[in-house]
Amino acid sequence: MHTAVVALLGLASLFMGWILMFILPGIRPFAWGILALGIALIAIAFVIDFRRVKGALVSSRGKFGVSTTVMVSLFAGIILFANAISVGNYHRFDFTGLAQFTLTSQTKDVLAKLDKPVEVVSFFTPTIPFTVRSYAKNLLAEYQNYADHLTVRDVDPDLHPDQVRQYGIDRFGALYGAVVFRSEGGQRQVFGPQIVGGAEHAFTSAILEVTGTRQKKVYFLTGHGEGSIHQDYKNARSGLRDNLFQVSELDLIATPRVPEDTAVLVIAGPQKPLVSSEFEIVKAYLKNNGRVLILLNPNPPEVFSQLLSDWWIDIENGILIDPTSYVAPNKDNPLIPRTRNSFRLAETYFPGATAVIPKEEKPDNVELSALVWTSQEAWLEKDIVSSEEPVFNEQVDRKGPLAIGVLVSTASKDKTEAFKGTRLIVIGDSDFASNRNFQNGNNSDLFLTAVNWLTAGEEIISVDRKVLVTRRLLLNPEQARFLHVSSIGLLPLLLLAGGGYVWWRRR
Repeated sequence: MHTAVVALLGLASLFMGWILMFILPGIRPFAWGILALGIALIAIAFVIDFRRVKGALVSSRGKFGVSTTVMVSLFAGIILFANAISVGNYHRFDFTGLAQFTLTSQTKDVLAKLDKPVEVVSFFTPTIPFTVRSYAKNLLAEYQNYADHLTVRDVDPDLHPDQVRQYGIDRFGALYGAVVFRSEGGQRQVFGPQIVGGAEHAFTSAILEVTGTRQKKVYFLTGHGEGSIHQDYKNARSGLRDNLFQVSELDLIATPRVPEDTAVLVIAGPQKPLVSSEFEIVKAYLKNNGRVLILLNPNPPEVFSQLLSDWWIDIENGILIDPTSYVAPNKDNPLIPRTRNSFRLAETYFPGATAVIPKEEKPDNVELSALVWTSQEAWLEKDIVSSEEPVFNEQVDRKGPLAIGVLVSTASKDKTEAFKGTRLIVIGDSDFASNRNFQNGNNSDLFLTAVNWLTAGEEIISVDRKVLVTRRLLLNPEQARFLHVSSIGLLPLLLLAGGGYVWWRRR
């Protein structure tokens, strides 16, 4: 009886030591002592009552019990071993449609390269909505998973007014909450409304700023009827910001030069010509290893044809018609599959595009290739009449396949400088990147990847902005015809077939 009590105390000690080992790692030496005590008690009980234990083990019932115990122990050991491995080696999966619990690859790259200490201090009073506080806290915890030099702490402004003054929190920050980023490069505050609107972009931009890392800047030319980044290209601007670009507009009349921090100059849908001074500025920028994205519409101002002629590209008047690959029901909305896209994007489309025609003769140091192009049945309609069905006129129109976008790059004269040389993309449509079409198909990927190509691959394009978007269903003529026919006759046909089957079984 006494031996059984000792054995039970030993098992209880083993169980208690194992529990303390995982629950209270701070007293791990004490837990190891309890485990050792348990093993000693079981060993003492085994020695004292050796004969009885031996007889029980060699019996058939004992052998069955031993085998069962061994199997259970092995199973428990495997589980414990797997959990021990997972403590230091784990991987998380985010199955949400918007990947709302996952940092973008750009942010991960910034955090991986972070070699300077950054202090992050959150100032939230209890009156700040819990959703804002918890979102900021969880996001910063995710940041810490990818950065060794990032320290995060929370401060209650009501309890620590001295730290509020120390970090320069003003009345607005106290009212709506603020997260302060501080490093050797300075200090940056991110306020509550910014956290709700786009916390990851704001946090990552703050880290880049306080560590002295200069963000690349994309300028949209303005002053010639181009679309505005605050209205027409608001979604494109958001996509660029998500990829850690700063985005601004540039008026070459007010600022008669292209800024030195320009990563890409975008000319999106100009309706008026450049004046002579602007023309010379853009021309000189291109020749001096510039990076330019030009989005034209059918029948653009003649000055752009002159500008692009120096880069072995012709722009002819007219609108593209593709009767075999278009977004139904508009034949002037060419639909481009993966097989006709140099970036291998699955599905892009262009509502009202013109052809961009590369010249055959070019210097050896120039690479000129089509970015997206139409099918062979397409043509450039020179005399479009909106009230009539477009018909190919061999005497006037230009037969396909025709390029809608063209890539131009020149090799650097200094071979030791990587990614130097001019890079130019011309696309014969500006509407594909406008707010109405940006989120449809792979149009956003085309625009962002084009900017990525222009910056010589130094930025990573992968993740869209984490907001709910409405996407348009793109149907080619065959798909539209099937949907139309099936919506009229498929359900009645299935009902008729089901009724016929029931009648056949019951007759």
